[in-house]
Amino acid sequence: MRESVEELIQSSELRFVAVEGVIGAGKTSLCRMLADTFGARLVLEKYEDNPFLQNFYDDPDRYAFQTQIFFLLGRYKQMRDLHQPDLFQRCIVSDYIFEKDKIFAYLNLQDDELRLYELLINSMEHAIPTPDLVVYLQSNVERLMETIRRRGRDLEAKITQEYVRDLNEAYNYFFFRYKSTPLLIVNASETDFVNNAGHYEDLLREILRRNRAAVEYYNPSTG
Repeated sequence: MRESVEELIQSSELRFVAVEGVIGAGKTSLCRMLADTFGARLVLEKYEDNPFLQNFYDDPDRYAFQTQIFFLLGRYKQMRDLHQPDLFQRCIVSDYIFEKDKIFAYLNLQDDELRLYELLINSMEHAIPTPDLVVYLQSNVERLMETIRRRGRDLEAKITQEYVRDLNEAYNYFFFRYKSTPLLIVNASETDFVNNAGHYEDLLREILRRNRAAVEYYNPSTG
């Protein structure tokens, strides 16, 4: 007999799930849903706290380094604090992994800036907890741009399709070589887990599946 979602959650050994994806992929929406389903502690990146981000979108060459370092330090503090136990919630759901900081650094920083950046991040990585599973929401540029336009955030108004395309390629390159934790790559272009309960349950079952391989792919159009 097929196990219910509730039974899968009760028997799950997942204690730290991280969801990743390019801007507009739906990672924060999925994290909120997973945290509610699991009764988990929700950890969201506080991108709006970065005072350099708007300037970066206006003038990337000038403000990339300040923006990157602020994000690095903020992500480090947030991830380091996860070592503190929560007596009421047995699971953590996060909408980013610490390692993803490198994607933006290698995409946006100059060589001399990268050298300083690497000195900093190499001294931090040992203190960061490792997820039990990373879910990568892979999407196409058209859908990412559609989501960005539809939600209409002032901060994202100047994000160009060229930047999203470059970022999408960088994410794909990073995750197709990612080996730090078990990885589930989801074809997010073909699923609507926010508005379609069936899509969400199917994805949830994939996330909760036991005895998984190091890298697995979930394509809802064929799976």
